[in-house]
Amino acid sequence: MSDQHEAAKGIVRRNTLEVQSGGNFDLFDELFADDFHDHTPQPGGTPDKEGASRLYHALREAFPDFHAEIHWQTVDNDIVTTFKTYHGTHKGAVLGIEPTDREIKFETVDAMRIRNGQIVEHWGVANLYYLLQQLDALPPSAPKVPEL
Repeated sequence: MSDQHEAAKGIVRRNTLEVQSGGNFDLFDELFADDFHDHTPQPGGTPDKEGASRLYHALREAFPDFHAEIHWQTVDNDIVTTFKTYHGTHKGAVLGIEPTDREIKFETVDAMRIRNGQIVEHWGVANLYYLLQQLDALPPSAPKVPEL
């Protein structure tokens, strides 16, 4: 793998481990380009850098111990794809659900385009259905997802 690919993976790893997991929001400003575009913003979010920042802050408020376990990463040209599991303890409101003090986990697959050492685009799929199941926020008739 080229040095450029390794550098791109490193940028995404720093975001996952230091910003999302560690709460280093000064680093967020360095890693995300001002013209960042999220192609898959979360419900109620906006597709820009400010929207990503608000989401990261909201996750840390809802889950103060929020952290990621990276399972694998791959690079295709300038796009880094990461499969990870997020973990945390539900201490604040999330998706309109009041705190339950439950420990949660849910998987995410993210693809991030890197340009000039910064994250410029994002596509992602988060298993929010499984998160809602762990918080008892699904209708009783909803099918259960097997334990991870």
